[in-house]
Amino acid sequence: MSEPITVAGPTPSTRPPLSVRLRSDWLRAIFRVDLIRQHTLIGLVQHWAEPQARDEVVDQLDALAEAVHFPREGELDALTEAVEDAAAMDTAEVEIGLADALRLRDELDTVIERLSRFNPQRLAAVPAQQERRAS
Repeated sequence: MSEPITVAGPTPSTRPPLSVRLRSDWLRAIFRVDLIRQHTLIGLVQHWAEPQARDEVVDQLDALAEAVHFPREGELDALTEAVEDAAAMDTAEVEIGLADALRLRDELDTVIERLSRFNPQRLAAVPAQQERRAS
């Protein structure tokens, strides 16, 4: 049987730029990875030194900017991909070490417990934090 969940403020993290926390209404989790944004911006501007590549990236950004206000279904995904292709950007991935993986797991366990508080079945397929660590 799991312990009662105490009501507290946002899930604290020792490293907010790479963290998992609850949204203020406790209905969704927020996964923060600032390094992905940094890699995205660096990847976007790396090709700007070449005028032809810069023009292609700017053209794709302009097309994306036009579609943002009234997008058709699937249009933003396609236009975002076109920007990524024009800028020759890598996949949005970040490698993490064991210490961060364990910390993120603990943060996510806390968030899952709080997100599932109104679920009468309590996500039976997902072992509770204590059960998983006992094995």
